[in-house]
This record gives sequence, C-alpha cells and structure tokens, in this order.
Amino acid sequence: MTRQMTGAEMVIRALKDQGVDHIFGYPGGAVLPIYDEIFQQEDIRHILVRHEQGAGHAAEGYARSTGKVGVLLVTSGPGATNAVTPLADALMDSIPLVCITGQVPTSLIGSDAFQECDTSGITRPCTKHNYLVRSIEDLPRILHEAFYVARSGRPGPVVVDIPKDVQFASGMYHGPSNVSHKTYHPQIKGDLDAVRKAVEMLVSAKKPMLYTGGGVINSGAEACQMLRELVSLTGFPITSTLMGLGAYPASGKEWLGMLGMHGTYEANMAMHECDVMLCVGARFDDRITGRLDAFSPNSKKIHIDIDASSINKIVRVDLPIVGDVGHVLEDMVRIWRASSKKTDKEALATWWEQIKIWRKRDCLAYRPNDDVIMPQYALQRLNEKLKGKDYYVTTEVGQHQMWAAQFLGFEEPHRWMTSGGLGTMGYGFPAALGVQTAHPESLVIDIAGDGSVQMNIQELSTAIQHNLPVKIMILNNEHLGMVRQWQQLLHGNRLSNSYVEAMPDFVKLAEAYGAKGIVCDKPDQLDAAIDEMIAYDGPVIFDCRVAKLANCFPMIPSGRAHNDMLFSDEAEDASKIATAIGDAGKKLV
Repeated sequence: MTRQMTGAEMVIRALKDQGVDHIFGYPGGAVLPIYDEIFQQEDIRHILVRHEQGAGHAAEGYARSTGKVGVLLVTSGPGATNAVTPLADALMDSIPLVCITGQVPTSLIGSDAFQECDTSGITRPCTKHNYLVRSIEDLPRILHEAFYVARSGRPGPVVVDIPKDVQFASGMYHGPSNVSHKTYHPQIKGDLDAVRKAVEMLVSAKKPMLYTGGGVINSGAEACQMLRELVSLTGFPITSTLMGLGAYPASGKEWLGMLGMHGTYEANMAMHECDVMLCVGARFDDRITGRLDAFSPNSKKIHIDIDASSINKIVRVDLPIVGDVGHVLEDMVRIWRASSKKTDKEALATWWEQIKIWRKRDCLAYRPNDDVIMPQYALQRLNEKLKGKDYYVTTEVGQHQMWAAQFLGFEEPHRWMTSGGLGTMGYGFPAALGVQTAHPESLVIDIAGDGSVQMNIQELSTAIQHNLPVKIMILNNEHLGMVRQWQQLLHGNRLSNSYVEAMPDFVKLAEAYGAKGIVCDKPDQLDAAIDEMIAYDGPVIFDCRVAKLANCFPMIPSGRAHNDMLFSDEAEDASKIATAIGDAGKKLV
C-alpha cells in the first residue's frame, strides 16, 4: 500500500499492517495527532491506563500471553520517562514491545521546551533499539523496522520517538514488505556439526540434566513441543528458570521443578551433580547459578541461545550453539532419532534413583496451621481450584512470587507472567490487565503482595472502565516480606522499614473503585473465599491475610552453592541460620 498520509495516519496504518489489535496508552500534548487518528478508526482498541508504567506492563502481559508484539503509546517528557521501568523490565526478560513516544517539534529539540526530554538518550540503555524520527520520509520504514527488531532474534523493547511536527507532516506511506535492518541479522539456524556433537555428548552422559529458560517460550509453540519430544525421547530430567515455567508440563514425570535461589532441592542438586548439562534458552542468571566457582563443577555444558552475547558471558561452556532454540531443538530431535547410538540406560536409571532420594527431602514442606492461613497453603488451595480451568497467572515481586512459582503448576507456555530479571514491584496487576485484554474469556489472576500491589493499584480504574475482570489475590502479611526475610536472616532481625503500617482496607478500596472486595483470615473459610473470587463476574481484590512472619524456603543464600540450601525446618532458629550462612551470606544480592 502506497499513498499520501500524515505522520499520525502513518502510525495507525502501520499498526494495522502489523496486525495490532490493542494498544495501551495515556494521551498528552505531544501525541494528540495520533490520538485524533485513534478516535477516527475502530480496528484498533485503545486501553486507557492510569499511569504510563501501567501501559508498559500491560503491553508486556499482552505480549507474553499471546506471543505478539505489545504496543504502548505515551506522550513526551514525563510520559516517556514513566515508561522507562517497563522498558527495562522487557529488556531483561526478552519481551517484544514497541513503545511509541511523542516528542516536541524538531525545531525545539534541545531547547528545554515544555515536556521535552532526551527520550532516545534516556532509553538507549534499557531498549533493544530506539529511533528518533526526524523526517516524515523515514517514518514508515522505521515503524515497520521497529516491529521487526522487537520480535526477531532475542525479543526486546523498541522505542520510536516521533516529534509533533513529523506527526502533522505529510508524505508517502509504504507497507511492511521486505522489512529488515541494515546491520541486525539474527542467526536462526544452529550449526549442524555443533548440534551433532551436542547429541553425542548427551548420549554418552551418565548424569544428564536439561536446564531451560524463557527463551524456549519466546521461540514459540514449536520450540516447546520440540523440548517435550526431546525429554520423551531421552528420559532425561528437566528443570526450568522462573521465566521458563510452562514450557514443559509440571505434571511430567521428568519434571524436577524450578531451580535456583528458591528452587527445589532435587533440581538444584541435580544441576550440581550432573555430568552433562544442556542449557536451552537461559542465560545463567545469578539467581540460578549461586556461587559461580561452585556451579555444577563437574559437568560439560552445552548452551543453546539466539543471543550470541549471552554465551560465555557468565559461565564458560564447552559447546556453544547460536540459533533459535526451536530450530536447534528440532535438529537435535531429528539427529537423535537418526542416530544408532543409545544412552546408557543402567547409568540413567541409577541417576534417577539418586534424584528420587533428593525428592524425598520434600523441600517445599511447611508447618500447617489451623488458626492462621499459611501462604503456601493458600496457593495450594488456589492450584486445586484452577485445575481444569482456562487460566493465566501474573505476579508482583517478592515472597508471594516465589511461593506461586513453587506451588502453582503450569502445563502450557504463555500462562505464567512474572518479572524475572528486573524484579519489578507493581508489575503483576497491569500485566494481568494486558493478559485479560488479549484473553477476555479466560480467568486471569494476579498473585500479589500487600506492598507490591499498591504500586500500581490505580489501574483498578482501568479494569472497571474496560470491563477487565482481573482477580487480585493478595497474600497480605503486612510486611515487605522478602525484605523482612533477608533482614531476619542477615541483619540481626532489625526490621528497618519492612513493616508496612497504615495498610489500607482492601475491601473498601476495591469498592471505592467499583470492584468487589473479599477478605479471609481463617483456613477453614479459604476455599469458599477462593470460589467467590473466581466466580465473580468483574474485578476482585481478595485480601487473603496470611501468617505475617512466614519465610520462603528452600533457599540458596547469596554466595553459596546449589548443594548448600536452607530449608523450612531450619527456620525456627534465626541465629542458627545466620551462623550457617556465614560471612558469604552477608552479600545481600
């Protein structure tokens, strides 16, 4: 399609050509021409948020639950700076976003004009790429290129900063045919010789381990299917990072649970003791590796990742394979099936016997209570209630996030949305709004903490306006729980500003916005409260009041190795834990 258009018209036309159905945004002076075009069309639905950070996280939730590029539209100056947090979040977690920002007219750039800021300079460190459009002739190419960059290779956020005079100017619009980037050409296919060598290493392994991450989900449904076929073919144990939950079903017999700082004992011990590790679409994050010089010390490591810069960045590997994990896994499965070589079944059986011993540790066990709701119990009951339902879960950040990862089982990808790399408090609720926008008939629940949820609670107004029946389940312990836990274990139980006083009445708060409020503080009333939350046709805040001082275990303290975990049965004596952690544990992050 080629015809004369204004810059504002080009933006809307490009979004339509890229298959965009929804955008999240907040208007302002520097984007009014674009908002005027939104008013004059009906193909794209605009979700008006109450804060630009909410727009960014909603776009993230939309992107992660659909596999599409999420789009947000904000004005210049404070509109753009308010979007920085979700942009940084999306970069860390490899989420494809296109953020369109308004800018003052080109003649005023650099003059400290009203609501001017250096958006491209500010967002350069927290985006995959960004553009300042100075000419109407460049606008169509840049808009289509932004979507290409955001979704291809390792996904990420892209900013397109459009001055107001460019939005008013007229030029020729060109459709998205043959879109590319002159220097950015991600490698999709992995080196076949390296894949064959990887298969040989895995076949010869006595104690193999599959370590997977969010890259498998980002690659798409086929990658997840290939991963499942590889596990079925090999019978190897598999674990996942926080971001990779759902790529392999939690009910699978080879599944060991999440690994890392708050992962399962069996997953962490298997990672520590394995002799061949296949890392697929993960990046050896510090919350996964623990103490680097003691990380899986006796294993040969194979790393598959589309981002070459992630390989050998933190952990040196023996066999790097650069490529899209879906394509590489497909080649790996095909080569494995064609190979005449067989795994050492006796060694593999012995390895599984050892894993079963580790499983008997029952590392997620906690002490039940008939008088107070334990947070783990609350999530166990929610998990039972969700079985058989079409549901999506988002989280805020903190103890509740880790408990959700431990106790909620995900059978499919794109059902679990959480802030992993940046750890953004306030992420979960607006992300849930994005998920609900994409899946209006599905059940969407945000697992929240009483601290995190208040960071973007104003988006409850967005939920009401746009009929988004998101459920917020607050595990309310009246503390910044993870901060309090670290203060207890590492700082002599000096709870500096982690007790949240003047807590709102969440039921009244919900009702003030026009939502439903529910409160429960008794274990024998919990099931009925969860049922009421799920059944209500509209937004809900469920204030689930849980034990105030419960800790999240198991746990690898900072500076310790995978085989040196702490468990809930050791939590009774804080001084004992502090001694066990020792000086290395004083490193808070």
